[in-house]
Amino acid sequence: MSDNKKQKKIVDYKRFAAVTVTILVAIIVVVSGLFYFYLSGFNDSAVDLSTQLSSSDVAKIQTSGKSCNILVMGVDIGTAGSTNANDPKRTDTMILAHYNATDKKVNLISIPRDTLISINGRNQKINAAHAIGGVDSAVAAVEKLLSIKIDYYGKINYEGFDKLIDAIGGVDINITRKMDYDDPSQDLSIHFEKGLVHLDGKKAEEFFRWRKNTDGSGLANGDLGRIENQHIFITKVMDKIKSPTIIFKIPSLLIAVKGAIETNMNANEIFKYAYIFGTINKEKFSMETLKGEEKYVNGVSYVVYDEALNETIISELGDNKVQSIDKSKLKIKVINGTKTTGLAKDFSTYLQENGYNKAVTETGEATTKTKIIVYNGSEDMKDDLETDFKIDNIEFLSSNDKSFDVVVLLGEDHKLMH
Repeated sequence: MSDNKKQKKIVDYKRFAAVTVTILVAIIVVVSGLFYFYLSGFNDSAVDLSTQLSSSDVAKIQTSGKSCNILVMGVDIGTAGSTNANDPKRTDTMILAHYNATDKKVNLISIPRDTLISINGRNQKINAAHAIGGVDSAVAAVEKLLSIKIDYYGKINYEGFDKLIDAIGGVDINITRKMDYDDPSQDLSIHFEKGLVHLDGKKAEEFFRWRKNTDGSGLANGDLGRIENQHIFITKVMDKIKSPTIIFKIPSLLIAVKGAIETNMNANEIFKYAYIFGTINKEKFSMETLKGEEKYVNGVSYVVYDEALNETIISELGDNKVQSIDKSKLKIKVINGTKTTGLAKDFSTYLQENGYNKAVTETGEATTKTKIIVYNGSEDMKDDLETDFKIDNIEFLSSNDKSFDVVVLLGEDHKLMH
């Protein structure tokens, strides 16, 4: 296929949504919901759910959830053999879950891992954002790409995936073709014969990841074929999780999840949205995948996001869409009110990574608490500034001085962003 044809090829990832949807629903939503329904004391902020919920409790849960965006990430193993907990890990899966509290709809949007973004002025695939700057970088990349605000995130790795499948007792899958693949660099060895096979956690991961054999044979349509296998697998997982017998497995599931999932939700929020998502009617539930064009940019293949192709998807995010701030025109000054050298420059770099102009930096008087001062601006900017600047202490003032629109005073409570 010529490069020209590749550029024109529209990437349709709808079938990939089945996989990403499952990770959210099966692992984050359904499992977490069951934990919080039957167990209390998970952490200090956990809801006491030792008794059954009344109808009024359920009604309160259903009405108290605000519209929100939840970014769900599945990360790879990083460098094979590494024992460093901070070893950079890319995202194998990235899903945006949008809940519309007005019409009680849930929309799950899969973001292709090869989607083109820019980090520090360099072209990158969006799955590298987490490896470069962790959760903050991945969240910022999605926020910038779609012009939205991410309220919560959830992250799980393959080890956690394995533990969860083991905790539910594994699943039975009818394998329709021989699978024979070895990749020492990923510590991956997949060997299955045709027929009915019981998959524990490790075997489930192997089945989930298989695309081809070592000799090159395998699925004719590569990743799309792999998604078909994953869909079959996930259907089995969902059936098992929804079974009443799962109640007896909750203790082991709790242990698995506690060490496998990272999220900024507290216990109450996890339970609230788990219940909402887990009980949503089918007609209120939709699955989409961002569309784009497959292009080669400087010799590297990317999926180039096309806003026009995703107009319908993006319109559904309207109730939680970021208010417009013209980042290119905002004049910012960052003042270091601490003894930490380079703090203002570090924050200025962080702002640039998130689409803002380079800020003027200087050292100022000692400050205890970090603060943002907005001159002659609208308070509608508050939520956007809190999201982008990661600072919730914001003051709006009037001034005849037009030198700066925003002044950031970094105090002793502020830490380096890199």
